[in-house]
Amino acid sequence: MTYRSSRAMDPYSAELPRHQTLLQGTDWASLATPCGTGASLPVALARLIDPDPLVREAAVKDALGQVTHQNSIYEATMPVALYAAAILDHPALAVDGSRHDDATSMGRPTLVAVLDWLGETARDADDACVAADEDSCGEGSPVEGMRAFRELRPALFTAVRAFLGHDNPAVRNTALVAAVPLVEHPALVTHRSDLTGHAHRLLATSTDRRHRDRVLGALKAWGHDITDLENEADIAARERYAVLRAARASWQNDWAIGGGYSEDPPF
Repeated sequence: MTYRSSRAMDPYSAELPRHQTLLQGTDWASLATPCGTGASLPVALARLIDPDPLVREAAVKDALGQVTHQNSIYEATMPVALYAAAILDHPALAVDGSRHDDATSMGRPTLVAVLDWLGETARDADDACVAADEDSCGEGSPVEGMRAFRELRPALFTAVRAFLGHDNPAVRNTALVAAVPLVEHPALVTHRSDLTGHAHRLLATSTDRRHRDRVLGALKAWGHDITDLENEADIAARERYAVLRAARASWQNDWAIGGGYSEDPPF
């Protein structure tokens, strides 16, 4: 799976193309999206750096939403991700990032929304997702799309890491969560130690459930003892997730043995 751009990317390069180069040099109309092609993406992407915050807010859905569907990676996802990373330090987003809104609220800063999208997309192409897709359907286009995206991780990480020390906690915490799946790349593994300190800071100050889950999961996967880092809410959430996983495994087992359910399972 490829996209046409005026500039080739070295898979292990941390150099990020300029956003104007990506916007003007990519053959958007030739790239697949969930609902067709990316012909309308240049206009939508340009609005992400509009001076008007309301225009930027709408552009997050219009641009990033066009290449996001059912946790899948499409041809257009790769240049959109590079563009999103390339505009993180744009003045329009820098001003927006100075707002100290909650990261989960409506009307959140564009900078937070773009960082969040990069992190969620990287998570859709992480090691676990690739392994699961390979086990379920073997070699095929879904895995190809993930692999193409994964080649961009060094460049994406370079852009994201600049915000790990941002004075807005919503920005720096979202940047940290976005960085976690990116550092699975072989060239970035050494950065885990840097992220660990940021993770401790997040856990000491944030009550965001998703952020805490992602960071605790990363620390555990990296071999850290998280016992003293969990609070009561973390423990309760972990136990709740375990019950849900057990219930799902039971439903799947019943389906496999019985050839289907006699009635719909309680999803």
